[in-house]
Amino acid sequence: MGYSETVLKLISSFSLALIITSFGAVVTRNLRYATYIYAVQALLLTTIISLFATASPTLFLWAAVAFITKFLIITWLLLSFIKGMPEYEVKAIIGFAPSVVIVTLLVIILYEITHKYVHFLAPTTLATEEPFRTNVAVSLIVFTLGLYGILTRRDAFKTAIGLCLLENGAHLSLVSLAPGLRETVIIGIVTDVVLGVYLLLFIIRGLREVAGTTDTYHLTELHW
Repeated sequence: MGYSETVLKLISSFSLALIITSFGAVVTRNLRYATYIYAVQALLLTTIISLFATASPTLFLWAAVAFITKFLIITWLLLSFIKGMPEYEVKAIIGFAPSVVIVTLLVIILYEITHKYVHFLAPTTLATEEPFRTNVAVSLIVFTLGLYGILTRRDAFKTAIGLCLLENGAHLSLVSLAPGLRETVIIGIVTDVVLGVYLLLFIIRGLREVAGTTDTYHLTELHW
């Protein structure tokens, strides 16, 4: 594909760093820290897309859009939302220590299985090469951790963080499996989740104003 060894190593390194940021964004209970960690992940993903763009220049457009939407707009939306909120999230369904254990096991199992049997998930020659093989494994891990965050957190704000992780995992797989296609840029831009995050935060703000909390358990107390 025309990538230098340095670029390929940087892509692998930044890709693996996405696992660390996903881990931190899911397990940390401090809402501001979770937002900052998401912002770091957004920058890492933008950098990865830019590195792929060194051989497929059209990807620079997606990288620019990702920087504006994922890093600038979504981070600003999240930070603006948590002003006046408690410092820590509502107590999660699964506590901090068990979550660390579960997430660690998920990362190890998914990485080993996906890295070993990548041809079942992405039956292409490119997916069996590095760093594309690693990126496929990482994208599934980031996606799964986002889903884990949505399912195990009672705080609706952390649901928004989980949604952002889901999208980042999907976009990493997209740019890794088809970096040379023009359609990749279009799909990457139109599937940006910034509007979804805005609408979700708008709904959560309504929940907080009515119920006085962002605890999703209180949704059952709302009536027409």
